Amino acid sequence: MSHHLDSPAARADARLNISDTYVFRGDRGTVLVMNVCSDSAGPDAPKGFHPEARYEFKIDSTGDAVEDLVFRFTFGEADANGSQPLELSRLTGAEAADDSARGTVLIAGSSDRELTTEAGLRVWTGRASDPFWMNPAVVEAVGQAFQHGTDVDVPQPASPGITSLFSGMKVRSIVLEVPDAELLAFSRGRDIGVWGVTALATDAGGWHRINRCGLPMVSPIFAQFDDALAELLNQTRPSDDVHVLSPEIIGRVAAVVGARGTTSDPQAYGREVAERILPDVLPYEVGTPAVFGFAQFNGRALTDNAGEVMFSLVTDSALSVGLGKEAVDAPTTSSFPYLAPTG
Repeated sequence: MSHHLDSPAARADARLNISDTYVFRGDRGTVLVMNVCSDSAGPDAPKGFHPEARYEFKIDSTGDAVEDLVFRFTFGEADANGSQPLELSRLTGAEAADDSARGTVLIAGSSDRELTTEAGLRVWTGRASDPFWMNPAVVEAVGQAFQHGTDVDVPQPASPGITSLFSGMKVRSIVLEVPDAELLAFSRGRDIGVWGVTALATDAGGWHRINRCGLPMVSPIFAQFDDALAELLNQTRPSDDVHVLSPEIIGRVAAVVGARGTTSDPQAYGREVAERILPDVLPYEVGTPAVFGFAQFNGRALTDNAGEVMFSLVTDSALSVGLGKEAVDAPTTSSFPYLAPTG
């Protein structure tokens, strides 16, 4: 449960729910991955990509948590085989933060196949195995602790074998690989911040943001049982995160680490956590290996144990989920599209 079904709007239509965002080094450049529409939404949930929505990778290259570059995907209605027409546009500068801007179309094609440009940009969208893993008992225990300000009470497993909450689950994936030279031409340096956004067209002609995902696990930790906070996390812009969200993050972290007795100054530790995770964007140095670890957030690889890293950070303790990447039943690949496509 990285960000699976993290708000009422996302639960209403799983096609708009971003379960995970990844940024890592590919064999041609920087890879951006957005997974949506997890099977965890249930068999009756609508499938595919929403034909009246936008799926956007937003990139800040100046450190102010305001997007300078956006890659926007839109989709049409599915045909009899489930394939959907798609269009990828690029928005830069002032247009990047303007919902009314149209940008420059880079690719027009359809899902379920690899699409490329002459500049070497590659796209694949379609159904794939979910690479994320999580112990359901641990994620619920952490969510309860941060909801009620208590210690984390992880129950002992009823049997020796622990199964990932997402074992066998499928997602709809958007995979975009951008050659570094192409990416840096529209950035102001190698250090970038990335987040994913889904937005739905409104009757008034505008766009309503549904989901936002930068760092993994933020919503399940702090808002798993708090719909109002989940909506605030989704609707707040990254540039406003520190002002809007810091008090809530500091208070919840302080309550939990105080209950666990892991620090003599819970409030100070809460501030340290808030400073590390806000603004909620995924930092990455273009051209380097992705490492989402205790010491550093630098992108996020498909096999990084993000849940364990985030749980341990916010609880100021080594909090294991009891699972590793061996829990993923469909291994990732070393070549594009890096995920394991499935019909």
